[in-house]
Amino acid sequence: MAEKSSHYFVRGNTAHGAHFLHKSAFDGLNKIFVLTGPQGTGKSTVIRNLADSQLAKGRHVQCFHSPLRPDELDGIILTESKVGIIDGRVYDGISENEADEIEYIHFGKALNYSLVVPEHSKTIEDLRGKLANAYSQTYETFLTALRIHDEWERYYIESMDFTKADQIKQDLIEQLFTGHERVNPTAGRHLFFGAATPKGAFDFIQSLTAQLDRRIFIKGRPGSGKSTMLKKLAAAAEQKGIEVEVFHCGFDPNSLDMLIFPELRTAIFDSTAPHEYFPDRDGDEILDMYTLTIPAGTDEAYAAEIADIRGRYSAKMKAATSYLAEAEAIDSQIKAFYVAATDFSIVEELQQQLQSELNELAGSVI
Repeated sequence: MAEKSSHYFVRGNTAHGAHFLHKSAFDGLNKIFVLTGPQGTGKSTVIRNLADSQLAKGRHVQCFHSPLRPDELDGIILTESKVGIIDGRVYDGISENEADEIEYIHFGKALNYSLVVPEHSKTIEDLRGKLANAYSQTYETFLTALRIHDEWERYYIESMDFTKADQIKQDLIEQLFTGHERVNPTAGRHLFFGAATPKGAFDFIQSLTAQLDRRIFIKGRPGSGKSTMLKKLAAAAEQKGIEVEVFHCGFDPNSLDMLIFPELRTAIFDSTAPHEYFPDRDGDEILDMYTLTIPAGTDEAYAAEIADIRGRYSAKMKAATSYLAEAEAIDSQIKAFYVAATDFSIVEELQQQLQSELNELAGSVI
């Protein structure tokens, strides 16, 4: 039985700062509801409730999770009716180019500003400054970790057989795409399957690939050509008119970590830490880029240097995660002030308004 929900991230806290993929993820919708208002005014709860109600009706829902709190939702898309709902505080890049209609729902009307006394306002302002600083430290530390990772990659890039890597890529293109080409090219849909969170790396690889017939687990080392190969496969799929979902790395969004070809019922992904998995069913296979493209003994030849790099990299990733946890704690303090000043009966009315509109829109596509 097909899954009735799909789970992604559409923004990330990365080595290049806050990174957003809404423009691609929400492209082509009939309508987008943007929920405005500060944190704590019930937006994420309403989005979750609406998702649950649509799932209960048997409708497919795409769920976009918060990288700060993965159990909360930034937004959803109702697949059949092509309708999106997004928290206005966290989206970026959506415009009338991505949807036929955009409607703003103002959750700020549920906020009783008289309950946010001047002392609270000053405290909130101070906390916002601390929050910005915590995010800045997170991004700076992730960037330092990325530069250390670049050092790690160089040992393998310098040893790599690029001719062999190119042949592997070409063989995959022919094996995967032959017989499926179309006249018109396509544009890939860009998403994150995981994110850096206050509790460390988190991903939805297993749920996203659960219904697929074939999964190719790419193994290797930093710099062994995994992301480069995925970029070339994605470009070839687009040129040949084959639908492709392109998943960016939640640490370095300039790199790719997974491709899903829905029509081919196939996924190929970087199956190394922090999202390391192993074949466990029919249709799973390993593609080991280290064994195939790097001379034997490379690990051993640079064992001391790599151990030092791994230690420095791990320390920076842990530090960045601690700054992100600090950001989440500060955000929770700010949120508490607005929760205390929100009239949730008005939030309930807004939810009912949205529910009614969603049901009407869903009915129009039956």
